[in-house]
Amino acid sequence: MTGSKRFDNYIGGEWVTATEYSTNINPSDLSDVIGEYAKADVAQVQTAIDAARAAFPAWSTSGIQARSDALDKVGSEILARKQELGTLLAREEGKTLPEAIGEVSRAGNIFKFFAGECLRLSGDYLPSVRPGVHVEVTREALGVVGLITPWNFPIAIPAWKIAPALAYGNCVVFKPADLVPGCAWALAEIIARAGFPAGVFNLVMGSGRVVGDAIVNSPKVDGISFTGSVSVGRQIAISCVSRQAKVQLEMGGKNPQVILDDADLKQAVELAVQSAFYSTGQRCTASSRLIVTAGIHDKFVEAMAERMRSVKVGHALQAGIDIGPVVSRAQLDQDLGYIDIARNEGARLVAGGSLVTCDTEGYFLAPALFADSTADMRISREEVFGPVANIIKVADYEAALAMANDTEFGLSAGIATTSLKYANHFKRHSQAGMVMVNLPTAGVDYHVPFGGRKGSSYGSREQGRYAQEFYTVVKTSYIGS
Repeated sequence: MTGSKRFDNYIGGEWVTATEYSTNINPSDLSDVIGEYAKADVAQVQTAIDAARAAFPAWSTSGIQARSDALDKVGSEILARKQELGTLLAREEGKTLPEAIGEVSRAGNIFKFFAGECLRLSGDYLPSVRPGVHVEVTREALGVVGLITPWNFPIAIPAWKIAPALAYGNCVVFKPADLVPGCAWALAEIIARAGFPAGVFNLVMGSGRVVGDAIVNSPKVDGISFTGSVSVGRQIAISCVSRQAKVQLEMGGKNPQVILDDADLKQAVELAVQSAFYSTGQRCTASSRLIVTAGIHDKFVEAMAERMRSVKVGHALQAGIDIGPVVSRAQLDQDLGYIDIARNEGARLVAGGSLVTCDTEGYFLAPALFADSTADMRISREEVFGPVANIIKVADYEAALAMANDTEFGLSAGIATTSLKYANHFKRHSQAGMVMVNLPTAGVDYHVPFGGRKGSSYGSREQGRYAQEFYTVVKTSYIGS
Protein backbone atom coordinates (compact mmCIF):
# COMPACT_ATOMS: atom_id res chain seq x y z
CA MET A 1 0.00 0.00 0.00
CA THR A 2 3.02 2.28 0.34
CA GLY A 3 3.30 4.69 -2.58
CA SER A 4 -0.41 4.77 -3.39
CA LYS A 5 -1.62 8.04 -4.89
CA ARG A 6 -3.20 10.43 -2.42
CA PHE A 7 -6.38 12.39 -3.08
CA ASP A 8 -7.17 15.55 -1.13
CA ASN A 9 -10.29 17.42 -0.07
CA TYR A 10 -11.55 20.37 -2.11
CA ILE A 11 -12.30 23.41 0.03
CA GLY A 12 -12.83 27.02 -1.03
CA GLY A 13 -11.55 26.39 -4.55
CA GLU A 14 -8.33 24.65 -3.44
CA TRP A 15 -7.16 21.08 -2.91
CA VAL A 16 -6.35 20.72 0.78
CA THR A 17 -4.22 18.00 2.37
CA ALA A 18 -5.24 16.16 5.53
CA THR A 19 -3.40 14.69 8.48
CA GLU A 20 -5.05 11.30 7.90
CA TYR A 21 -5.89 9.27 4.80
CA SER A 22 -7.92 6.08 4.30
CA THR A 23 -7.08 3.27 1.88
CA ASN A 24 -9.64 2.49 -0.83
CA ILE A 25 -9.68 -1.23 -1.69
CA ASN A 26 -11.28 -3.06 -4.63
CA PRO A 27 -13.83 -5.59 -3.24
CA SER A 28 -13.25 -7.76 -6.33
CA ASP A 29 -9.52 -7.93 -5.66
CA LEU A 30 -8.30 -7.08 -2.17
CA SER A 31 -4.75 -6.60 -3.49
CA ASP A 32 -5.90 -3.73 -5.72
CA VAL A 33 -5.46 -0.39 -3.94
CA ILE A 34 -7.36 2.37 -5.73
CA GLY A 35 -5.76 5.14 -3.69
CA GLU A 36 -5.54 6.88 -0.35
CA TYR A 37 -8.21 9.49 0.30
CA ALA A 38 -8.16 12.41 2.72
CA LYS A 39 -10.13 12.28 5.95
CA ALA A 40 -11.22 15.78 6.91
CA ASP A 41 -11.21 16.93 10.53
CA VAL A 42 -13.78 19.21 12.14
CA ALA A 43 -11.71 22.34 11.47
CA GLN A 44 -11.59 21.57 7.73
CA VAL A 45 -15.34 20.96 7.66
CA GLN A 46 -15.92 24.34 9.29
CA THR A 47 -13.60 25.98 6.74
CA ALA A 48 -15.62 24.40 3.93
CA ILE A 49 -18.89 25.60 5.45
CA ASP A 50 -17.48 29.12 5.84
CA ALA A 51 -16.30 29.10 2.23
CA ALA A 52 -19.76 28.07 1.06
CA ARG A 53 -21.39 30.73 3.23
CA ALA A 54 -19.10 33.42 1.82
CA ALA A 55 -19.79 32.36 -1.78
CA PHE A 56 -23.56 32.16 -1.38
CA PRO A 57 -24.65 35.81 -1.85
CA ALA A 58 -23.00 36.19 -5.25
CA TRP A 59 -23.74 32.67 -6.50
CA SER A 60 -27.42 32.69 -5.51
CA THR A 61 -28.00 35.86 -7.55
CA SER A 62 -25.70 34.95 -10.45
CA GLY A 63 -26.85 34.71 -14.04
CA ILE A 64 -28.73 31.58 -14.97
CA GLN A 65 -26.78 31.14 -18.22
CA ALA A 66 -23.47 30.86 -16.34
CA ARG A 67 -24.97 28.26 -14.02
CA SER A 68 -26.38 26.33 -16.94
CA ASP A 69 -23.11 26.38 -18.86
CA ALA A 70 -21.11 25.12 -15.89
CA LEU A 71 -23.52 22.26 -15.16
CA ASP A 72 -23.64 21.29 -18.83
CA LYS A 73 -19.85 21.21 -18.93
CA VAL A 74 -19.80 18.81 -15.99
CA GLY A 75 -22.36 16.56 -17.65
CA SER A 76 -20.51 16.54 -20.96
CA GLU A 77 -17.21 15.54 -19.37
CA ILE A 78 -18.82 12.77 -17.34
CA LEU A 79 -20.41 11.31 -20.47
CA ALA A 80 -17.18 11.63 -22.48
CA ARG A 81 -15.31 9.71 -19.76
CA LYS A 82 -17.99 7.13 -18.98
CA GLN A 83 -15.75 4.13 -19.75
CA GLU A 84 -12.96 5.42 -17.50
CA LEU A 85 -15.26 6.52 -14.70
CA GLY A 86 -17.31 3.33 -15.00
CA THR A 87 -14.15 1.27 -14.56
CA LEU A 88 -13.29 3.28 -11.45
CA LEU A 89 -16.81 2.73 -10.07
CA ALA A 90 -16.67 -1.02 -10.75
CA ARG A 91 -13.28 -1.27 -9.02
CA GLU A 92 -14.37 0.78 -6.03
CA GLU A 93 -17.94 -0.38 -5.33
CA GLY A 94 -18.17 -3.74 -7.09
CA LYS A 95 -20.92 -3.18 -9.66
CA THR A 96 -20.37 -5.04 -12.91
CA LEU A 97 -18.78 -2.86 -15.56
CA PRO A 98 -21.95 -2.50 -17.69
CA GLU A 99 -23.93 -1.44 -14.60
CA ALA A 100 -21.17 0.95 -13.58
CA ILE A 101 -21.01 2.59 -17.00
CA GLY A 102 -24.80 2.91 -16.93
CA GLU A 103 -24.62 4.66 -13.56
CA VAL A 104 -21.97 7.08 -14.83
CA SER A 105 -24.10 7.87 -17.89
CA ARG A 106 -27.01 8.58 -15.61
CA ALA A 107 -24.89 11.00 -13.59
CA GLY A 108 -23.88 12.86 -16.73
CA ASN A 109 -27.47 13.12 -17.90
CA ILE A 110 -28.56 14.41 -14.49
CA PHE A 111 -26.15 17.33 -14.75
CA LYS A 112 -27.36 18.08 -18.25
CA PHE A 113 -31.01 17.93 -17.15
CA PHE A 114 -30.40 20.46 -14.38
CA ALA A 115 -28.39 22.65 -16.76
CA GLY A 116 -31.70 22.96 -18.58
CA GLU A 117 -33.62 23.52 -15.36
CA CYS A 118 -31.53 26.65 -14.75
CA LEU A 119 -33.25 28.13 -17.81
CA ARG A 120 -36.71 26.85 -16.89
CA LEU A 121 -37.13 28.58 -13.53
CA SER A 122 -40.74 29.66 -13.16
CA GLY A 123 -43.04 31.49 -10.80
CA ASP A 124 -46.51 33.01 -10.66
CA TYR A 125 -47.77 36.53 -11.30
CA LEU A 126 -51.29 36.88 -9.91
CA PRO A 127 -53.84 39.59 -9.25
CA SER A 128 -54.49 40.34 -5.61
CA VAL A 129 -57.94 40.28 -4.07
CA ARG A 130 -57.27 43.99 -3.44
CA PRO A 131 -57.69 46.41 -6.36
CA GLY A 132 -54.44 47.87 -7.68
CA VAL A 133 -52.25 45.17 -6.13
CA HIS A 134 -50.43 42.30 -7.83
CA VAL A 135 -48.67 39.29 -6.38
CA GLU A 136 -45.45 37.61 -7.45
CA VAL A 137 -44.58 34.10 -6.21
CA THR A 138 -40.94 33.26 -6.81
CA ARG A 139 -38.34 30.75 -5.64
CA GLU A 140 -34.94 31.54 -4.16
CA ALA A 141 -31.99 29.36 -3.20
CA LEU A 142 -32.15 27.70 0.20
CA GLY A 143 -28.56 28.57 1.16
CA VAL A 144 -25.66 26.35 2.18
CA VAL A 145 -26.63 22.70 1.86
CA GLY A 146 -24.88 19.65 3.29
CA LEU A 147 -25.11 16.62 1.01
CA ILE A 148 -24.39 13.21 2.57
CA THR A 149 -24.42 10.24 0.21
CA PRO A 150 -24.20 6.42 0.56
CA TRP A 151 -21.78 3.89 -0.90
CA ASN A 152 -24.11 1.93 -3.18
CA PHE A 153 -24.43 4.53 -5.97
CA PRO A 154 -21.16 6.45 -5.61
CA ILE A 155 -21.64 8.81 -8.56
CA ALA A 156 -25.37 8.81 -9.40
CA ILE A 157 -26.66 9.79 -5.95
CA PRO A 158 -24.06 12.56 -5.53
CA ALA A 159 -25.06 13.81 -8.98
CA TRP A 160 -28.77 13.94 -8.20
CA LYS A 161 -28.06 15.98 -5.08
CA ILE A 162 -25.24 18.25 -6.29
CA ALA A 163 -26.70 19.17 -9.69
CA PRO A 164 -30.03 20.57 -8.45
CA ALA A 165 -28.37 22.23 -5.46
CA LEU A 166 -26.08 24.20 -7.77
CA ALA A 167 -28.74 24.77 -10.42
CA TYR A 168 -31.02 26.56 -7.98
CA GLY A 169 -28.22 28.76 -6.61
CA ASN A 170 -27.15 26.94 -3.46
CA CYS A 171 -23.61 26.37 -2.23
CA VAL A 172 -22.59 22.80 -1.43
CA VAL A 173 -20.63 20.98 1.24
CA PHE A 174 -20.48 17.38 0.02
CA LYS A 175 -19.59 14.35 2.16
CA PRO A 176 -19.48 11.02 0.31
CA ALA A 177 -19.53 7.63 2.01
CA ASP A 178 -16.15 6.84 3.55
CA LEU A 179 -16.20 3.44 1.83
CA VAL A 180 -16.27 4.84 -1.75
CA PRO A 181 -14.45 8.17 -2.00
CA GLY A 182 -12.96 7.54 -5.44
CA CYS A 183 -15.95 8.41 -7.60
CA ALA A 184 -16.76 11.38 -5.37
CA TRP A 185 -13.24 12.74 -5.81
CA ALA A 186 -13.36 12.23 -9.58
CA LEU A 187 -16.69 14.08 -9.73
CA ALA A 188 -15.31 16.89 -7.56
CA GLU A 189 -12.28 17.23 -9.83
CA ILE A 190 -14.57 17.66 -12.84
CA ILE A 191 -16.70 20.22 -10.99
CA ALA A 192 -13.56 22.08 -9.90
CA ARG A 193 -12.69 22.75 -13.57
CA ALA A 194 -16.19 23.62 -14.79
CA GLY A 195 -16.24 27.32 -13.92
CA PHE A 196 -17.94 27.50 -10.53
CA PRO A 197 -16.62 30.28 -8.26
CA ALA A 198 -14.47 29.29 -5.27
CA GLY A 199 -16.54 28.10 -2.33
CA VAL A 200 -19.65 27.22 -4.32
CA PHE A 201 -18.76 23.53 -4.21
CA ASN A 202 -16.71 21.83 -1.49
CA LEU A 203 -15.71 18.18 -0.98
CA VAL A 204 -14.93 16.94 2.55
CA MET A 205 -14.25 13.23 2.75
CA GLY A 206 -14.12 11.23 5.95
CA SER A 207 -16.18 9.45 8.55
CA GLY A 208 -19.79 10.19 9.34
CA ARG A 209 -19.06 10.59 13.03
CA VAL A 210 -16.60 13.41 12.33
CA VAL A 211 -17.44 15.00 8.99
CA GLY A 212 -21.14 14.15 8.84
CA ASP A 213 -21.85 15.27 12.40
CA ALA A 214 -20.00 18.56 11.87
CA ILE A 215 -22.08 19.35 8.78
CA VAL A 216 -25.40 18.29 10.29
CA ASN A 217 -24.92 20.25 13.51
CA SER A 218 -23.54 23.46 12.01
CA PRO A 219 -25.86 26.48 12.41
CA LYS A 220 -24.38 27.82 9.17
CA VAL A 221 -25.85 24.96 7.11
CA ASP A 222 -29.40 25.68 5.97
CA GLY A 223 -30.38 22.20 4.83
CA ILE A 224 -29.26 18.57 4.83
CA SER A 225 -30.02 16.03 2.11
CA PHE A 226 -29.10 12.55 3.30
CA THR A 227 -29.31 9.07 1.80
CA GLY A 228 -28.39 6.18 4.07
CA SER A 229 -29.52 4.09 6.99
CA VAL A 230 -32.74 4.56 8.93
CA SER A 231 -31.00 4.98 12.28
CA VAL A 232 -28.66 7.71 11.06
CA GLY A 233 -31.43 9.42 9.11
CA ARG A 234 -33.63 9.69 12.17
CA GLN A 235 -30.78 11.22 14.18
CA ILE A 236 -30.19 13.76 11.41
CA ALA A 237 -33.89 14.65 11.35
CA ILE A 238 -33.90 15.33 15.09
CA SER A 239 -30.83 17.53 14.81
CA CYS A 240 -32.14 19.51 11.84
CA VAL A 241 -35.61 20.05 13.23
CA SER A 242 -34.20 21.19 16.57
CA ARG A 243 -32.36 24.04 14.85
CA GLN A 244 -35.03 24.58 12.15
CA ALA A 245 -32.86 23.49 9.23
CA LYS A 246 -34.51 21.94 6.22
CA VAL A 247 -34.04 18.18 5.92
CA GLN A 248 -34.54 15.57 3.19
CA LEU A 249 -34.03 11.86 3.94
CA GLU A 250 -33.93 8.74 1.78
CA MET A 251 -33.49 5.65 3.94
CA GLY A 252 -34.43 1.99 3.97
CA GLY A 253 -36.68 -0.30 2.00
CA LYS A 254 -38.22 -3.75 2.20
CA ASN A 255 -39.70 -3.66 -1.24
CA PRO A 256 -42.32 -6.21 -2.33
CA GLN A 257 -42.47 -7.83 -5.75
CA VAL A 258 -45.93 -9.38 -6.22
CA ILE A 259 -46.31 -12.27 -8.69
CA LEU A 260 -49.94 -13.10 -9.57
CA ASP A 261 -51.28 -16.35 -11.03
CA ASP A 262 -51.88 -14.73 -14.41
CA ALA A 263 -48.33 -13.37 -14.76
CA ASP A 264 -46.10 -14.37 -17.63
CA LEU A 265 -43.84 -16.82 -15.75
CA LYS A 266 -40.66 -16.20 -17.74
CA GLN A 267 -41.07 -12.43 -17.46
CA ALA A 268 -41.86 -12.66 -13.75
CA VAL A 269 -38.75 -14.73 -13.04
CA GLU A 270 -36.49 -12.37 -14.94
CA LEU A 271 -37.77 -9.22 -13.27
CA ALA A 272 -37.59 -10.92 -9.86
CA VAL A 273 -33.95 -11.91 -10.41
CA GLN A 274 -33.11 -8.37 -11.51
CA SER A 275 -35.08 -6.80 -8.66
CA ALA A 276 -33.55 -8.94 -5.95
CA PHE A 277 -30.00 -9.70 -7.01
CA TYR A 278 -28.55 -7.35 -9.62
CA SER A 279 -26.09 -4.78 -8.25
CA THR A 280 -25.52 -7.52 -5.64
CA GLY A 281 -28.88 -6.59 -4.10
CA GLN A 282 -27.25 -3.42 -2.77
CA ARG A 283 -30.00 -1.03 -3.84
CA CYS A 284 -32.59 0.65 -1.65
CA THR A 285 -35.13 -0.22 -4.36
CA ALA A 286 -34.17 -3.90 -4.50
CA SER A 287 -36.96 -6.38 -3.86
CA SER A 288 -36.13 -8.87 -1.13
CA ARG A 289 -39.76 -9.98 -0.63
CA LEU A 290 -41.20 -12.01 -3.51
CA ILE A 291 -44.92 -12.37 -2.75
CA VAL A 292 -46.40 -15.10 -4.94
CA THR A 293 -50.02 -16.28 -5.22
CA ALA A 294 -50.80 -19.96 -4.73
CA GLY A 295 -51.64 -20.91 -8.30
CA ILE A 296 -48.22 -20.00 -9.70
CA HIS A 297 -46.13 -20.40 -6.55
CA ASP A 298 -44.61 -23.85 -7.10
CA LYS A 299 -43.81 -23.19 -10.76
CA PHE A 300 -42.26 -19.86 -9.83
CA VAL A 301 -40.03 -21.36 -7.12
CA GLU A 302 -38.83 -24.05 -9.52
CA ALA A 303 -38.22 -21.57 -12.34
CA MET A 304 -36.36 -19.17 -10.03
CA ALA A 305 -34.07 -21.94 -8.80
CA GLU A 306 -33.34 -22.93 -12.40
CA ARG A 307 -32.67 -19.32 -13.48
CA MET A 308 -30.33 -18.69 -10.56
CA ARG A 309 -28.14 -21.60 -11.58
CA SER A 310 -27.13 -19.55 -14.63
CA VAL A 311 -26.31 -16.37 -12.68
CA LYS A 312 -22.56 -15.72 -12.80
CA VAL A 313 -20.79 -14.16 -9.83
CA GLY A 314 -17.28 -12.78 -10.19
CA HIS A 315 -14.86 -9.90 -10.61
CA ALA A 316 -16.79 -6.76 -11.51
CA LEU A 317 -14.54 -6.01 -14.50
CA GLN A 318 -14.76 -9.53 -15.95
CA ALA A 319 -16.86 -9.87 -19.11
CA GLY A 320 -19.99 -11.99 -18.82
CA ILE A 321 -20.44 -11.53 -15.08
CA ASP A 322 -23.97 -10.86 -13.82
CA ILE A 323 -23.20 -9.99 -10.19
CA GLY A 324 -20.05 -8.55 -8.67
CA PRO A 325 -18.81 -8.78 -5.09
CA VAL A 326 -20.41 -7.53 -1.91
CA VAL A 327 -18.98 -4.09 -1.19
CA SER A 328 -17.07 -4.86 2.02
CA ARG A 329 -16.23 -7.47 4.63
CA ALA A 330 -18.69 -5.92 7.07
CA GLN A 331 -21.51 -6.06 4.54
CA LEU A 332 -20.64 -9.65 3.61
CA ASP A 333 -20.78 -10.64 7.28
CA GLN A 334 -24.21 -9.00 7.54
CA ASP A 335 -25.47 -10.89 4.49
CA LEU A 336 -24.18 -14.23 5.80
CA GLY A 337 -25.72 -13.46 9.18
CA TYR A 338 -29.15 -13.00 7.64
CA ILE A 339 -28.77 -16.23 5.68
CA ASP A 340 -28.15 -18.04 8.97
CA ILE A 341 -31.09 -16.23 10.58
CA ALA A 342 -33.41 -17.32 7.75
CA ARG A 343 -32.33 -20.94 8.09
CA ASN A 344 -32.79 -20.86 11.85
CA GLU A 345 -36.27 -19.38 11.46
CA GLY A 346 -37.29 -22.29 9.24
CA ALA A 347 -37.07 -20.82 5.76
CA ARG A 348 -35.90 -23.24 3.07
CA LEU A 349 -32.80 -22.31 1.06
CA VAL A 350 -33.70 -22.87 -2.59
CA ALA A 351 -30.53 -21.58 -4.23
CA GLY A 352 -27.19 -19.93 -3.45
CA GLY A 353 -26.15 -18.52 -0.11
CA SER A 354 -22.54 -19.73 -0.17
CA LEU A 355 -19.21 -17.99 -0.73
CA VAL A 356 -17.83 -18.11 -4.26
CA THR A 357 -14.16 -18.70 -5.02
CA CYS A 358 -12.73 -16.64 -7.87
CA ASP A 359 -9.27 -16.00 -9.34
CA THR A 360 -8.86 -13.00 -7.05
CA GLU A 361 -9.56 -12.64 -3.34
CA GLY A 362 -12.78 -10.72 -2.88
CA TYR A 363 -16.17 -10.65 -1.19
CA PHE A 364 -18.04 -12.98 -3.53
CA LEU A 365 -21.40 -14.45 -2.50
CA ALA A 366 -23.82 -16.57 -4.52
CA PRO A 367 -27.24 -14.85 -4.28
CA ALA A 368 -29.49 -16.61 -1.79
CA LEU A 369 -33.16 -17.42 -2.38
CA PHE A 370 -35.41 -18.75 0.38
CA ALA A 371 -38.89 -20.27 0.15
CA ASP A 372 -41.43 -21.41 2.76
CA SER A 373 -40.98 -18.12 4.62
CA THR A 374 -43.60 -16.24 6.59
CA ALA A 375 -44.36 -12.58 7.17
CA ASP A 376 -43.18 -12.61 10.79
CA MET A 377 -39.66 -13.85 10.01
CA ARG A 378 -36.85 -11.32 10.32
CA ILE A 379 -35.87 -12.11 6.73
CA SER A 380 -39.30 -10.79 5.72
CA ARG A 381 -39.19 -7.62 7.79
CA GLU A 382 -35.63 -6.30 8.02
CA GLU A 383 -33.57 -4.78 5.24
CA VAL A 384 -30.62 -7.02 4.41
CA PHE A 385 -29.10 -4.83 1.68
CA GLY A 386 -27.49 -7.74 -0.08
CA PRO A 387 -28.23 -10.57 -2.54
CA VAL A 388 -30.70 -12.30 -0.24
CA ALA A 389 -34.43 -12.69 -1.02
CA ASN A 390 -37.32 -14.81 0.17
CA ILE A 391 -40.56 -16.06 -1.35
CA ILE A 392 -43.81 -15.72 0.58
CA LYS A 393 -46.82 -17.73 -0.58
CA VAL A 394 -50.26 -16.07 -0.39
CA ALA A 395 -53.76 -17.14 -1.42
CA ASP A 396 -54.77 -14.42 -3.88
CA TYR A 397 -54.38 -10.80 -4.99
CA GLU A 398 -56.05 -9.35 -1.92
CA ALA A 399 -53.70 -11.27 0.37
CA ALA A 400 -50.73 -10.24 -1.79
CA LEU A 401 -51.63 -6.55 -1.55
CA ALA A 402 -52.02 -6.78 2.22
CA MET A 403 -48.68 -8.56 2.51
CA ALA A 404 -46.98 -6.00 0.26
CA ASN A 405 -48.17 -3.18 2.51
CA ASP A 406 -47.29 -5.00 5.74
CA THR A 407 -43.99 -3.22 6.30
CA GLU A 408 -42.67 -0.10 7.99
CA PHE A 409 -41.13 0.94 4.67
CA GLY A 410 -42.69 2.24 1.47
CA LEU A 411 -40.15 3.01 -1.24
CA SER A 412 -40.79 0.81 -4.28
CA ALA A 413 -43.33 -1.95 -5.01
CA GLY A 414 -43.79 -4.14 -8.07
CA ILE A 415 -46.48 -6.35 -9.53
CA ALA A 416 -46.29 -8.93 -12.32
CA THR A 417 -49.69 -9.50 -13.91
CA THR A 418 -51.49 -9.49 -17.24
CA SER A 419 -54.63 -8.09 -15.59
CA LEU A 420 -55.29 -4.39 -16.14
CA LYS A 421 -57.74 -4.54 -13.23
CA TYR A 422 -55.16 -5.74 -10.74
CA ALA A 423 -52.42 -3.50 -12.12
CA ASN A 424 -54.57 -0.39 -11.72
CA HIS A 425 -55.77 -1.41 -8.27
CA PHE A 426 -52.21 -2.08 -7.13
CA LYS A 427 -50.98 1.29 -8.41
CA ARG A 428 -53.66 3.03 -6.37
CA HIS A 429 -53.50 0.98 -3.17
CA SER A 430 -49.81 0.12 -2.86
CA GLN A 431 -48.35 2.11 0.04
CA ALA A 432 -45.15 2.96 -1.81
CA GLY A 433 -43.75 6.08 -3.39
CA MET A 434 -42.95 4.25 -6.64
CA VAL A 435 -44.88 1.41 -8.29
CA MET A 436 -43.56 -0.85 -11.07
CA VAL A 437 -45.92 -2.86 -13.28
CA ASN A 438 -44.22 -5.78 -15.05
CA LEU A 439 -40.85 -4.17 -14.36
CA PRO A 440 -38.14 -4.70 -11.72
CA THR A 441 -38.60 -2.68 -8.53
CA ALA A 442 -35.09 -1.28 -9.04
CA GLY A 443 -34.46 0.98 -12.01
CA VAL A 444 -35.74 4.55 -12.13
CA ASP A 445 -35.49 7.55 -14.47
CA TYR A 446 -33.60 10.71 -13.57
CA HIS A 447 -36.17 13.27 -14.79
CA VAL A 448 -39.08 12.22 -12.55
CA PRO A 449 -39.57 12.19 -8.75
CA PHE A 450 -37.77 9.62 -6.61
CA GLY A 451 -38.83 8.84 -3.05
CA GLY A 452 -41.02 6.77 -0.78
CA ARG A 453 -43.45 6.78 2.08
CA LYS A 454 -43.54 5.66 5.71
CA GLY A 455 -40.07 4.83 7.04
CA SER A 456 -38.35 5.02 3.66
CA SER A 457 -38.35 8.77 3.09
CA TYR A 458 -38.86 12.06 4.86
CA GLY A 459 -39.27 15.45 3.25
CA SER A 460 -39.73 16.40 -0.38
CA ARG A 461 -38.92 14.18 -3.35
CA GLU A 462 -35.58 14.03 -5.14
CA GLN A 463 -34.84 14.26 -8.88
CA GLY A 464 -36.63 15.90 -11.77
CA ARG A 465 -38.37 19.22 -11.35
CA TYR A 466 -39.57 18.11 -7.92
CA ALA A 467 -36.02 18.67 -6.62
CA GLN A 468 -36.79 22.38 -6.41
CA GLU A 469 -39.08 21.70 -3.44
CA PHE A 470 -36.06 21.03 -1.25
CA TYR A 471 -33.40 23.28 -2.77
CA THR A 472 -35.51 26.45 -2.93
CA VAL A 473 -37.70 28.53 -0.65
CA VAL A 474 -40.85 30.28 -1.80
CA LYS A 475 -41.19 34.07 -1.60
CA THR A 476 -44.48 35.95 -2.03
CA SER A 477 -44.18 39.62 -3.02
CA TYR A 478 -47.07 42.14 -3.11
CA ILE A 479 -46.77 45.09 -5.50
CA GLY A 480 -49.00 48.14 -5.25
CA SER A 481 -49.58 50.57 -8.12
